[in-house]
Amino acid sequence: MTTERRQAWALVLVATLTMAVSYVDRQVLAVLAPTVTRALAIDEASYGWLAAAFSLAYLAGAPLAGRLIDRVGARRGLLAAVLVWSTVSALHALVPGFGVLFALRIALGLTESPSFPGAAQTVHRALPPEERARGFGVLFTGSSLGAIVAAPLATAVEARVGWRGAMVVTALVGLAWIPLWLLVAWSPSGRARLEAPARAHDAAPEAPSFVDTLRHPAVLRATLLVLGCAPILGFALLWSAKYLVTTHGLTQGDVGRLLWLPPLCFDLGALAFGDLATRRRTSASPRGLVAMGGLLALAIALVPLAGSAYAAVALVSLAVVGVGAMYALVTSDMLARVPPSCVSVAGGATAAAQSLAYVIANPLIGKSVQATGSYRTALVALAVALVPCLVGWLAWAPPPRQDGLAEK
Repeated sequence: MTTERRQAWALVLVATLTMAVSYVDRQVLAVLAPTVTRALAIDEASYGWLAAAFSLAYLAGAPLAGRLIDRVGARRGLLAAVLVWSTVSALHALVPGFGVLFALRIALGLTESPSFPGAAQTVHRALPPEERARGFGVLFTGSSLGAIVAAPLATAVEARVGWRGAMVVTALVGLAWIPLWLLVAWSPSGRARLEAPARAHDAAPEAPSFVDTLRHPAVLRATLLVLGCAPILGFALLWSAKYLVTTHGLTQGDVGRLLWLPPLCFDLGALAFGDLATRRRTSASPRGLVAMGGLLALAIALVPLAGSAYAAVALVSLAVVGVGAMYALVTSDMLARVPPSCVSVAGGATAAAQSLAYVIANPLIGKSVQATGSYRTALVALAVALVPCLVGWLAWAPPPRQDGLAEK
């Protein structure tokens, strides 16, 4: 590997760690949900709204954050965002009840909204077009890495200093990322990659407007599939702990020992399918690989049939392999088809689509569980909702590529 390529991939890997840091902070509440909801007397329906609160703020913030990142650049934008959201995350330790916790989830969603647009811009500018599918496969492992770390870390700290102490300790993870980002993004090579393209794009008169970017066919096509598959990932990340405790009788400690597997499988799906897309001898839209990912994701409907906690976690993990595959593939395909000057806005749009899916799905899951006393209806509904979105994406003819590679 040449020095230039090593420097490019160093930027990708540290950007991936940005996603990991963000997911550690946002996942702690989900991991400790059985303990926190019991301590604060929060019922299932109210927890559904808490799960939606972060996503509601992220939905509003991500497209605007993408616009901001396109203007100021990922180099400075990500640094400022990590410092601010780490502070908000630590303040979770002081909550007296549902109202303040809801407000802090809104604040965390807003402050974390630059994370994916900034990381996506970094990957897009650091790597040549032929390597970007693999790069986005790596990038999506960051969110899962954060979720993998959050489960055992939060439960281990909670066992020693309580859930409030766990909120503070996990918030400090972001401080370890800052020296790495300063090392790679402030180097001469990092500056050249992250800032020179931004100046060129800012000067381009043909750069599309914010609204035009949001309604670009490639963005709308990707948004459709994200809306369909995101609720499955949302269940894996936000509801698995409560599901395992209420349905299979696990303890809070048991949850920490099991819930590293679904996010790891999300990573495997993103990496494996991103690599397969890079190795293809065609630059056409990866319909076959996306269809394979969609079929794997439908395994979420089988979770109610699981006879044990281990079988349930295995089925959830299989489903998120498919979701990871779809996320990596549709993001890479979308960003190859939008103008380079609006990559962050486009990435923010799909991040907002995920948040919109969470905002809709989480309160419905909470109401369904509270009304029926079971997760069966909600899990089958997640699979059913994916099908029309997957079919729509597969049938939608993509616009031409704009990354310099000819469609073949």
